[in-house]
Amino acid sequence: MKIVIIGGVAGGASAAARARRLSEEAEIIVLERGPHPSFANCGLPYYIGGEISSRDKLLVAPVAMLRQRHRLDVRVRSEVTQIDRDNQTVTVHDLDSGKTYIESYDKLIIATGASPFRPPIPGIESSWIMELRDLGDADRMHEAATARAKQAVIVGAGFIGIEVAENLVRRGMHVTIVELADQILPPWDREMAIPIEAHLRKHGVDIRLNESVQAFEETEHGLTVQLQSGETLSADFAVVSIGVRPESQLAADAGIECGERGGIRTNAQMQTNDPNVYAVGDVCEVSCFVSKATVQIPLAGPANRQGRIAADHIFGRMSAYRGTQSSAVVGAFEMTAAMTGLSEKLLNRAALNYEKVYIHPSDHAGYYPGATQMTLKLLFDPQDGAILGAQCVGTNGVDKRIDVLAIAIQAGMTVYDLEEVELCYAPQYGHAKDPINMAGFVASGVLRGDQPIVHLDTLHPSTRDEPFLLDVRTEQEFAAGHIPGATNIPLEALRERTGELPVDKKIVAYCQVGQRGYMATRILIQRGYEAANLSGGYRLWSNSMIDRAD
Repeated sequence: MKIVIIGGVAGGASAAARARRLSEEAEIIVLERGPHPSFANCGLPYYIGGEISSRDKLLVAPVAMLRQRHRLDVRVRSEVTQIDRDNQTVTVHDLDSGKTYIESYDKLIIATGASPFRPPIPGIESSWIMELRDLGDADRMHEAATARAKQAVIVGAGFIGIEVAENLVRRGMHVTIVELADQILPPWDREMAIPIEAHLRKHGVDIRLNESVQAFEETEHGLTVQLQSGETLSADFAVVSIGVRPESQLAADAGIECGERGGIRTNAQMQTNDPNVYAVGDVCEVSCFVSKATVQIPLAGPANRQGRIAADHIFGRMSAYRGTQSSAVVGAFEMTAAMTGLSEKLLNRAALNYEKVYIHPSDHAGYYPGATQMTLKLLFDPQDGAILGAQCVGTNGVDKRIDVLAIAIQAGMTVYDLEEVELCYAPQYGHAKDPINMAGFVASGVLRGDQPIVHLDTLHPSTRDEPFLLDVRTEQEFAAGHIPGATNIPLEALRERTGELPVDKKIVAYCQVGQRGYMATRILIQRGYEAANLSGGYRLWSNSMIDRAD
């Protein structure tokens, strides 16, 4: 068996290593266009910021290791320029010698990845406009950030944009992020991104939302960046991070089927329309585990699993890719945002029915020092309680809860199952009733009818059907800030003061995070009132009101 793999890094390198473990006899050739077949591209921003001090730490599997330990024929600086499916060969251009040769294959794995999208903005070809895809890009940015550079403009507020911003600030630079959307981290729902946006601003990051770059112009000392609003920013360099596009032209030219967005179409075994050709990683299309829709998700975890599955199938193993859940995490200045499954915006786009709840638990027992609060959003099917997605933002314990919910989605669990999940507990690590349990309690209570809820986005002030807004926090909390139009009756006094409430209006109770609002709702329902709890409480409302003025 002769296997040729085009590309390394996550998908290609994992396919090669797995193929060797399955067969000592197979001839395995890895053709990598760059100088490094396996490096930690997710670690590049942290090398630029100095968190990872040694560049060598980013070399996950150096060429020598792959050749000696795995006996792989690794050829770096080797670019494949053509695939001939009829003759099962590839044309290889040796970038160092300039020579071209033909290599045959029995099975071919395409792992060419994705490249940063560079929009046709005037001046974008300037050498002071960078991207971050490989170690060469990281070297250039590291050199600039540790030399004379004092200010940078980052175009795009996705994963890479946020991580690069944090690390350039750690180098003492002034950073401005320009984002076309009305929020940072566009895959997240807007209200869940606001806290981390405020945190970035607190650390000096200048964020311009609903804004775009119209032109770049080189100056004697760097760049000027012309914005759509008419404002001009000065920068020593700019970083473009507005998404990636699959590098699938090689495959398309060979007649391998690609989707509308360019991703190579694959089945569950990562095969293309040619059974002898596989595609893995950022270059391919896969299915969404939750919705079953076709998606392109450029994440390292899925790429590694896809590479392994392709190798398994080549050697007759019963292995299949289940689909991606888009599980992701990003950090900025000790704050974390994580998600899994579908967001609310994707559920709306797909016209799928859903319900949602918000909770604001601490990461561990409040009586143990160092507890910090997080916000957890759970999305689920209103009919059977199946978990559709989750997002969380906070300081500690965020990734842990999203990881648990990612497993719950894989296992086909419901919100009722979350009530019964048994997780490890000690006061410095969590709660006897973990946030996972609490999310299950709240969501299950909604489905059982024990806890009717309303959401901020469904409240319509100044209409005939406006509900009676009841703040059940203490008088001191109410005085410190409340939702306009609310009436304050503390929970402890509610039973004695229900006569002050209207009987001809729906009552929406709220507290700081939702627990007292739930208790008030239960009291009122049992007294014959039409009542509901405001999901997420005052904390969610106040987050949505954060001043975004620049």
